[in-house]
Amino acid sequence: MRGFNVLLQKEFREAWRSWKFLWIPLVFALLGMSDPLTNYYMMDILNAVGNVPEGFEMLMPELMPLDLIQASIGQFQTIGLLVMMASFVGAVSKERANGMATLLYARPISFGAYFLSKFVVMSTICFVSILAGFGASVYYTTILYGTLDVGALLVSFSTYYIWLLFVIAVTLMMSASFKTVIATTCAFTVIFVGQIIDMIIGIFWTISPWKLASYGIAKFRGTIDMSDYWWSLVITLALTIICIGIGIVMMKRNASMTKI
Repeated sequence: MRGFNVLLQKEFREAWRSWKFLWIPLVFALLGMSDPLTNYYMMDILNAVGNVPEGFEMLMPELMPLDLIQASIGQFQTIGLLVMMASFVGAVSKERANGMATLLYARPISFGAYFLSKFVVMSTICFVSILAGFGASVYYTTILYGTLDVGALLVSFSTYYIWLLFVIAVTLMMSASFKTVIATTCAFTVIFVGQIIDMIIGIFWTISPWKLASYGIAKFRGTIDMSDYWWSLVITLALTIICIGIGIVMMKRNASMTKI
C-alpha cells in the first residue's frame, strides 16, 4: 500500500495535536471509576445531599467484583461509545468537505492506505481508552470490593476491544460513504439502535456482535454457551473486515465529491 507509513505518521500527529490520546482515555477512566465509587459510597452521598429521613437506611445489593466490571462496561457502551463515535465519524467526510483530501488524492497514495491509516490510529486510541477505563475500574473495585480473576479480566478486555474494532470499522465506513451528517445518523443508528433491538428482542438469538460486549463477563459466569461466544467473536471480526473493505471502495467511489 503506497504511502501507508507517511499517512500513519500524519494521523498520529493529528491525533496528538487534537489531544485525542488524552481526553478520550480520560473520559473512559472517569466512567470506569464511577460505578465502584458510586455504589460503595451511595449512603454517604445521600447523607451529604441531605433531606434523608432520620434512621433511613438503604439496603444495597451485595456486589461481586465482576458485577462492577460489568457495570463499567455498561457505561462504556453508552457514554463511551457516544464520545468515541462522535470524535471519529467525520474522519473521512470532513476531509472531503474542507478540501484536505484533495491534497492527499493528488499524491501517489492508495485508498487502502488512507483508510487503514485512520483505522489503525483510531484503534490505538480505543485501546488506550479502554485500558484507562478498565484500569480505573479494576483499581477501585480491587480496593473497595476485592480482587479480580486476572483471566476473566483479560478475556473481558480483549472481547470488548474486538467489539470496539467493529464499531470503528462501521463508523469509518459510514464516514467514507456519506457526508458527515448522514454518516453520523447512519453510524449511530447501526450501533445504538442495534443495541436497543438486541436488548428488546435479543432473547430470540444468541449470536450477535451486539452481544459481544457482555459475553466477556458472561463467559466466566457460566451463563452462555461457549459456541455462542466464539461464533459471535468470529462474526464480529468478519463484519469488521467487510466494513473495512466497503469503506475503502466507497472512499474511492466518492473521491469526486472532494471539495477543490
